[in-house]
Amino acid sequence: MSFLRFLGPSPGPPALPPEIAFLADAGVDPELLRRAADLAEASGTDAATALLRAGLMDEEPYYRALAQALEAEYLDGPIPLGMGARFPDSLSLGMAPLVLGAGAPAVLAPRGRQIAELLAGRSPRGRMPAVTSPTRLRAALFAAMPKAIAEYAADDLEAKAPGWAFGTRPLGPGLALAALIACAGTLAFEALPPILALILVVAAQTLFLAMAIFRVGALFIPSPTVPPPVVAPLNDRDLPTYTVLVALYREARVVPRLVSALARFDYPLAKLDLKFVVEADDAGTIAALARIPLPARFEVIAVPDGRPRTKPRALNVALPLARGELLVVYDAEDVPDPGQLRLAAEIFARAPASTACLQGRLVIDNPEDSWIARCFALEYAGLFDVLNPALAHWHLPMPLGGTSMHIRTAVLRELHGWDARNVTEDADLGMRLACAGYHVGDLPSATIEEAPIVLRAWLHQRVRWMKGFLQTTVTHGRNPIETYRRLGRLDTLCAATLIPGAVASALVCPVFLVWACADFLLFEIPVATEFWRNLPIGVAITLFLSGITALILPPALGCIRRGWWDLLWFLPVMPFYFALVSVAAWLAVIEFVRAPSQWNKTEHGLSRTSRSGVLRPRRPAA
Repeated sequence: MSFLRFLGPSPGPPALPPEIAFLADAGVDPELLRRAADLAEASGTDAATALLRAGLMDEEPYYRALAQALEAEYLDGPIPLGMGARFPDSLSLGMAPLVLGAGAPAVLAPRGRQIAELLAGRSPRGRMPAVTSPTRLRAALFAAMPKAIAEYAADDLEAKAPGWAFGTRPLGPGLALAALIACAGTLAFEALPPILALILVVAAQTLFLAMAIFRVGALFIPSPTVPPPVVAPLNDRDLPTYTVLVALYREARVVPRLVSALARFDYPLAKLDLKFVVEADDAGTIAALARIPLPARFEVIAVPDGRPRTKPRALNVALPLARGELLVVYDAEDVPDPGQLRLAAEIFARAPASTACLQGRLVIDNPEDSWIARCFALEYAGLFDVLNPALAHWHLPMPLGGTSMHIRTAVLRELHGWDARNVTEDADLGMRLACAGYHVGDLPSATIEEAPIVLRAWLHQRVRWMKGFLQTTVTHGRNPIETYRRLGRLDTLCAATLIPGAVASALVCPVFLVWACADFLLFEIPVATEFWRNLPIGVAITLFLSGITALILPPALGCIRRGWWDLLWFLPVMPFYFALVSVAAWLAVIEFVRAPSQWNKTEHGLSRTSRSGVLRPRRPAA
């Protein structure tokens, strides 16, 4: 007698999860369902999500079969939403009321484990609602209330936290008062007592010196460009769901490269939630996306028309739809490292809850295109490979980079998303994170970026950045005592040097630099017998030397860390480059008064060279 007879009958394959088991009765291949169940087990997610996100089954037939299993009506045409439908609540719940007489009280578009609950009969109560797919429910809601969605995206932050929003209040009276005070102070300066004038001069010099100290101090913080190996990497089951948001406007040129880059992520397919956010009237970008067979994990969201037309407004539309515990924003021209999401998830898992955000390293890949692109590459090397990692090490406020910004989704929602009227929403969000008691960490993972290659494009972009810094200064400077109370002394000093200080230095430093050079070269430096009378000129000399050091050494160290030895010879051009930043700052002041929320669009996909080869140059037309 065989020993196997004592073991009893073979147990057979394990039962399918209920959220996909009903599909076997609908004629779906059992082997495909078993693959979905195995993928769900390996990924630590539900089988319905694994089935749909991995592209094993399309959304439409799945939800049609679900409706049949629930003996509910399936809505595949126009959905007559009732007056109780709301954005974003209806999409978050996956349920919206229908008009009276529609045949069902509501329509459901359940996801994940909600499906198993429905099939088990645990919800809903009363008459069975109709069923539709999440995509159809979103389309119906966007079609029914575009104005309400546009207003939500533009005004939610101001409605819920007005002190943190740039807002729609007129700037004219405040700017006029500031100009009047500045003029009066300038005229009265000569009439001030010598000791008071001395204190004011030294105080202003000290503020600019603090800017240099932060940048020079960053040189002494180790910051490898290659992430250290993780001792115990997270397995797929422990990884959180990750939402990727990319706001696109007039970006048809780079869509193929972008889709290819995002499709290469080393991350469980069932836990990827990738969303392209486009303006509803941007026919070119929408058509470019339609020409590409997007995998199931990709989704295209058309933002209803509204004002202001800015990137943060578009992101605010997508934020309530994010399904991930973590979220990252990329720009249209970005090519992130395939392992970036996994690395970020592992750092978040080991970091305290106060580390709410990680800033990735932005790397310019086309410096050979022009002299302005070389300077841009040097500037980014100093910022993302030297200064930002040091700020993260010190737990000081950091103006975020706007792209490769990874954040805990719950924290972003707690802060009510982005300021739709701030054209550097990244810098503003960095300050709000600091004011709320959160820290920004460093993510040593590269995202390839494309620099502007002509001066006009660079200037438009830099004017927008400087204008956004002015907006952020106004927003968080309305109540300086409260901001100081939230940040503390050192954080307040750091924030003042990075945001208003950056604009102020750009406005005045070139003038003072020429003035100082003229004094040093053409005139004899006066020497007084008293220490206090020598203090201003001593601080001025220190500021001059440290300022040059702060301009040159961080980019130089960044190049060394990247191995860009061929760019070091271009460092003497950087003072002239920063003189152009001054031009941008003055133009930003003018635009700040005339059109504070106007978004200066940067064109992408124009690079002619690529160090890594990922920024493929355009082929000439036949």
